[in-house]
Amino acid sequence: MGLTLAIDCGGGGIKGSVLDGDGTLRASVIRVDTPYPLPPELFVKTLLELAGRLPPADRVTVGMPGMIRHGVVVATPHYVTRSGPRSRVDPDLLAEWSGYDARRAVTEAFGMPALVLNDAEVHGAGVVAGTGCELVLTLGTGLGSALFDGGRLAPHLELSHAPVRWGTTYDTYVGEPERRRLGDAFWSRRIRQVVDGLRPVFRWDRLYLGGGNSRLIRPEQVARMGDDVVIVPNTAGIVGGVRAWQLTGERDDPAS
Repeated sequence: MGLTLAIDCGGGGIKGSVLDGDGTLRASVIRVDTPYPLPPELFVKTLLELAGRLPPADRVTVGMPGMIRHGVVVATPHYVTRSGPRSRVDPDLLAEWSGYDARRAVTEAFGMPALVLNDAEVHGAGVVAGTGCELVLTLGTGLGSALFDGGRLAPHLELSHAPVRWGTTYDTYVGEPERRRLGDAFWSRRIRQVVDGLRPVFRWDRLYLGGGNSRLIRPEQVARMGDDVVIVPNTAGIVGGVRAWQLTGERDDPAS
């Protein structure tokens, strides 16, 4: 299997490391701020510069926000904006990112097999048990999601864009700006309400709450969610870079 370069791309930062076949870090995680505006060419250049500060690897896994199908960007919410999350959308960037074959671009730029997925899917690959119905929700700039059935990744759904109440999307309802506005106590209660509302929709065997803000959920709210809800570390977005190849059933050939 060799070594895997795993890169976790978010709205505010891009971080990466190199892992061995067991998912053990071979280098400290490096983070850089996500540059804006961010056309696809600058995105790939930023990944290459980050990789240049890490040991060499044999393949690369990239997790990025948005709807990614077979390595092709259907939509990405942050990278089409002029100055970052919730800023104005740039029509030129929207056109450049729509239909962009990120997997092929990364493969060609790095000269090695590449896998490009939604960031929550890579995160989930690092934590799921591989049995039953497992839902992963990542809490950060917005809300990320990934669903696994028997250890296999299900087609991606942009749950973050669904309305949760009064025309407000999940992304807005539980994202970082709302956490800052509400404070951790009220925001944590809101997270529990979201979990309670989604439970009859997914009927999961396990729900994993990850992302940078999952650690901020108050313990009393976690306890009320039930034993089938697990808080997982944000490092899963890197560690999942190895196992993602297995759980997606992808091959090393980007043209397959």
